[in-house]
Amino acid sequence: MIKKLVLFCGLIFGANAAFAQKESVENAVNLLTKLMISPDSSALDKLVLKNLSYGHSSGKVQTKEEFLHSLLSGESDFLDISLTDQRVVVQNNTALVRHTLTAKTNDKNVPGNVKLYILLIWSKEKAGWKLLGRQAVKVL
Repeated sequence: MIKKLVLFCGLIFGANAAFAQKESVENAVNLLTKLMISPDSSALDKLVLKNLSYGHSSGKVQTKEEFLHSLLSGESDFLDISLTDQRVVVQNNTALVRHTLTAKTNDKNVPGNVKLYILLIWSKEKAGWKLLGRQAVKVL
């Protein structure tokens, strides 16, 4: 009986830990989304790893420095972002997040709309989840 109780408690603890991990990744995604709409240099720097690979649906790939510059300069200007169909998979210290991003943009003062499938790769560091990679694909 004691073994069954210990096993049951272990299963409950494991499920709660997995839920907490997923929730903390979702919080990082939400923060990234907010920072893409209202960029903050310091907050972005803390959220993104130095070896970031940030892929656009056009095929362009940016480094961390290029990504931050494009947001902070207004080259990439998101007015509104909506994320749907989000799925999160956590494996040890890595998380994969897939979702559909729909956004209103004003890149280089040119209004536009985008709808993209996104894959985000997150790495769990001492200070929390940090963005390591991103790839976008146009929704056809």
